[in-house]
Amino acid sequence: MTIATVVTTIRILLVPVFMALLLVKIPYGVFWAAAVFVLAAATDGLDGYLARSRNEVTKLGILLDPLADKLLISAALVSLVQLGRISAWVAMLIIGREFAVTGLRLIAAGEGLVIPASKLGKLKTISQIVAVVAVLISFPGDQILLWIAVAITIWSGIDYFAKASEVLKLTK
Repeated sequence: MTIATVVTTIRILLVPVFMALLLVKIPYGVFWAAAVFVLAAATDGLDGYLARSRNEVTKLGILLDPLADKLLISAALVSLVQLGRISAWVAMLIIGREFAVTGLRLIAAGEGLVIPASKLGKLKTISQIVAVVAVLISFPGDQILLWIAVAITIWSGIDYFAKASEVLKLTK
């Protein structure tokens, strides 16, 4: 197991810690949960950097990294729905986009193609992280940040499918 895979595994293990801190009634639990969420989100770039810089990109890492990202965001969104902080349709739209793009990548992989993360996809991830943290800590304007994240999420999903249709000839 490479150091990058260890970092990714830690991110996955932080998901239930985040949820427990958020959902169990403890003093300052929301703020501790936000801190764990930020820590976990920060490891996303770290594991990729470590894998590439050490020439240790593995099939396990390629599988676990996006899984960890989706688990973290999905757990946050589902928890925020449970707490009544966001609407279920917002969570489902974001989670649905993640499943759709993952499915698209699987189809491409079956054709021997790779659909790399785009700049818009990375902006989507950043906007989701910022929005989740803002909603967690009740930052003024948190719902505006959430709407921005939703818009970028939709935009990036459309962009992935538009670009993939050219590559995969999905328009036939």
